[in-house]
Amino acid sequence: MMLGFAIRASFGVFQIPIAEEFGWPRAEFSLAIAIQNLAWGIGQPIFGAIAEKLGDRKAITLGAILYAAGLVLSSFAITPGAHQFYEILVGFGIAGTGFGVILAMVGRATSDENRSMALGIATAAGSAGQVFGAPAAELLLGFFPWQTVFLIFAAVMLLSLFALPFMRAPAATRLELEESLGGALKRAFKDPSYTLIFLGFFSCGYQLAFITAHFPAFITEVCGPIAAGGVLAGMGITTTSALGAFSIALIGLANIGGTVMAGYLGKRHSKKYLLAGIYTGRTLVAAWFILTPMTPATVIIFSLAMGSLWLATVPLTSGLVAHIYGLRYMGTLYGIVFFSHQLGSFLGVWLGGKLYDITGDYTLVWWVGVGVGAFSAIVHLPVREKPWSPQPA
Repeated sequence: MMLGFAIRASFGVFQIPIAEEFGWPRAEFSLAIAIQNLAWGIGQPIFGAIAEKLGDRKAITLGAILYAAGLVLSSFAITPGAHQFYEILVGFGIAGTGFGVILAMVGRATSDENRSMALGIATAAGSAGQVFGAPAAELLLGFFPWQTVFLIFAAVMLLSLFALPFMRAPAATRLELEESLGGALKRAFKDPSYTLIFLGFFSCGYQLAFITAHFPAFITEVCGPIAAGGVLAGMGITTTSALGAFSIALIGLANIGGTVMAGYLGKRHSKKYLLAGIYTGRTLVAAWFILTPMTPATVIIFSLAMGSLWLATVPLTSGLVAHIYGLRYMGTLYGIVFFSHQLGSFLGVWLGGKLYDITGDYTLVWWVGVGVGAFSAIVHLPVREKPWSPQPA
C-alpha cells in the first residue's frame, strides 16, 4: 500500500510536463486523473468482494498487475483520450492494492480494543508513501522523460508483490460466515447511518484529490519567490515547482502522525464526533489558505495543518463501518462508502482543471471544497454508532 500510494501521490507533479509536451489544456490531464479516481471508487467494492470470496492475496495481485499495466500503457499514450482510458486500469489497480482490501485485512486481524489504532497505523503507511512519492517523481523527471518515470513506477508495483507471502489474516467467525453478502448489504442500505457515512466521505475525496492533482501546479504558478539563503533554499528547494512536490511530501509526513492520533482517539472517543471535528478543521484551514496571500511560509503552514487532518478520516470511517456492521463484509461495505469518496475525488480533480481553464485560477473550486467540507462535518452528527449483529442467511 505504501508504494501504491507513493505513486498515486506523485501524479500532480506530471501535470505540467505532460500538458506542455502535448499542448493539452489543463482540463484534459485533470479528466484523466478524475477518471482514475472514479475507477478506483468503482473498483473498491469489487476488489473487496474478490478478497472476501477468493482471498486477499489474489485481490492484491490482480490490483498490482492492473496498476502496472495502466502505467505502462499510459507511458505510450499521445492523445488525451488514450491517456484517460488507461487511467481506468490505474484506478482499478489502486483499488486492489489500497485501503479497501488492506484495511479489511487489518480489521480482521486485530481485536475490537485495538482495531481503531491498527487501522490508523495501516493508513499511515499510505501517508508514508506520499512523503517520498512526489519528491521521487520530481527527482526522476530531472533525469528522465515522464514516460520513463511511469515505466519505473510500473516495475516498482510489480516488485511489491514479493511482500505478499508475509501477509496473514484470520478467518471469519462461524456466525459471520452464515450471513450472506446480500443480507449484509440489505441491512446496511436500510440504515440511515450508512447513508450518512456514505455522504460524509464525499468531501474527503474532493479535497484530497483536488490538492494532490492541482496543488503542485497551483504553487508553481502562484506562490511568491523562495528567498535565497533561506531554510528552503538550504534544503535544495529553490523553485516553486520543487516546493509544490515538497508540499505534497510534507502533507504526507504530517499525516503519519495525524492518522495514528486519529486511530488512538478512535479507541476512546466517539468516531462520529471525531470525524465532524476533522472536517471542521479542514474547512477552516482551507478557508484561511485561500484568503491569505500565498508565500512559501503559508504553503508550509497549510501543508502541515492539512496534512495532520489528511487521511485521519480513513481509520475513523473504516473503523465506524467495522464497528456498526461487522468484519465479515467490511471490504465490500467500506468499499461502497469509499465509492462516495471517489465520486468526490472525480469532481475535485475534473472541476479543478475545468474551472482553471475557464477562470484562469483555482479560487472557485477551492471554495467549493470549503462548502462540501462543512457539509460533511454536519452529516456525521446524526450517525448512530450502535453495532448490529450479523444474521444467518
